[in-house]
Amino acid sequence: MIDFQTIVLAAGKGTRMKSNRVKLLHEVAGKPIIWHVMQASLKAGATRVVVVVGHQREEVEAYLAAEFAGRYEIAVQEEQKGTGHAVYSAAEFLKDGPARTLIVSGDVPNMDAETLHSFYLAAQEFPFGVMTAMLEDASTYGRIVRNHANQVTGIVEFKDADPAQRAIREINTGFYVVRTSFLLEELTKLCSSPPDNAQGEYYLTDLVEAAAQLEPPLGWRVPEVSRIHGVNTRCDLALVEKYAQEHLREHWMLNGVTMLDPAAVYLDVDVQLAEDVVLHPGVQLRAGSAVGPGSVIETGCVLHAAQLGKEVHLKPHSVLNESSVGDGAVVGPFAHLRPGSEIGAECKIGNFVETKKVQMGKGAKASHLSYLGDAIIGAGANVGAGTITCNYDGKNKHVTKIGSGAFIGSNSSLVAPVTIGDDAYVGAGSVITKDIESGSLGVARGRQQNIDGWARRRRTSGS
Repeated sequence: MIDFQTIVLAAGKGTRMKSNRVKLLHEVAGKPIIWHVMQASLKAGATRVVVVVGHQREEVEAYLAAEFAGRYEIAVQEEQKGTGHAVYSAAEFLKDGPARTLIVSGDVPNMDAETLHSFYLAAQEFPFGVMTAMLEDASTYGRIVRNHANQVTGIVEFKDADPAQRAIREINTGFYVVRTSFLLEELTKLCSSPPDNAQGEYYLTDLVEAAAQLEPPLGWRVPEVSRIHGVNTRCDLALVEKYAQEHLREHWMLNGVTMLDPAAVYLDVDVQLAEDVVLHPGVQLRAGSAVGPGSVIETGCVLHAAQLGKEVHLKPHSVLNESSVGDGAVVGPFAHLRPGSEIGAECKIGNFVETKKVQMGKGAKASHLSYLGDAIIGAGANVGAGTITCNYDGKNKHVTKIGSGAFIGSNSSLVAPVTIGDDAYVGAGSVITKDIESGSLGVARGRQQNIDGWARRRRTSGS
């Protein structure tokens, strides 16, 4: 039977990040590091998740409360005295907790629920299990020490390791499954006397020797090394971002998405992509954007919380923010859809068109060089090049309504609030300040006057 709790170690200072922001709130694939860890912890099957907080705890707790309310409990490590002390800070949860405790590092964003679950299943019959990995460059990770029978006999932190131990390539990933009663008993012993190591800290890894007296601890090797990297510096942050992007791209390509140059596509973890979507190089999909079947997104497009229907075509370098685009619509190149833009099916938004808080009905067009803000545009309407909805009077925003089938001539200014009726026309170059009835023509511009011979006389006069 699956019966374990998870303790997330999230109390570290993160000083090497050189940041005013707490380390765990730095983002990977569009979400804070701690979000990824919590998602994996909650999905792995634990009956309870306990987060140990410490440095800048108010910020971490505020984020957790907003994102994971009611799904975790908090323990506080008042002083940062090592991993053993951090887990001991959650002693009240160990006393009445499940039979097994899974301990995870709070700064390892690419660890997934499937790996954690597999690790627990493998380690549940052992008093102590440690997740290990083989690295060519083991760097400053703790080393796994094994005997001649290949049994784990100890874990040596890098600063305490001798040259022979530092040559070991098998490292401690910082993930453990421990029998809860054993964990509480041994941590109580460990933290009752001063630490005896180079760091002056209480190491959770010191429990390995005690566990070995009961039964050899399990050293469970992680299947994917890219899952285990933690974040201590900005360089680490860049590395885990790289791995996160690789995982996301692989996931979506295996689910029917084409990426012409996968390494040049950036995805947030919460985007949704349907089958037969095609992503060109340089595309960024952020903040829960969703793309419908058969849609094509060309080079340089950036989507932030945008929703695309079926067979939408985004041409190069278009930016969509909190907007939606209906089935079969074409947007761009160089279009900018700002928050509140709702572009209907089969619409066309052309080059250098900016929209904000606009509703466009089916088949409406704005093909060139326009600003459309606070507007309702009916089905089949055609907005000519250079058209502007003058929506702001210096104090308040006002709405422009353009009826179905209406035609707005080029270089027109529509001064809101104003309504252009169904099938109405606006003459090119007009400044429209009054409503135009359905089927009518509105023209508002100075009358052209031609003066015969004026240019010839000017040239010959020399003035």
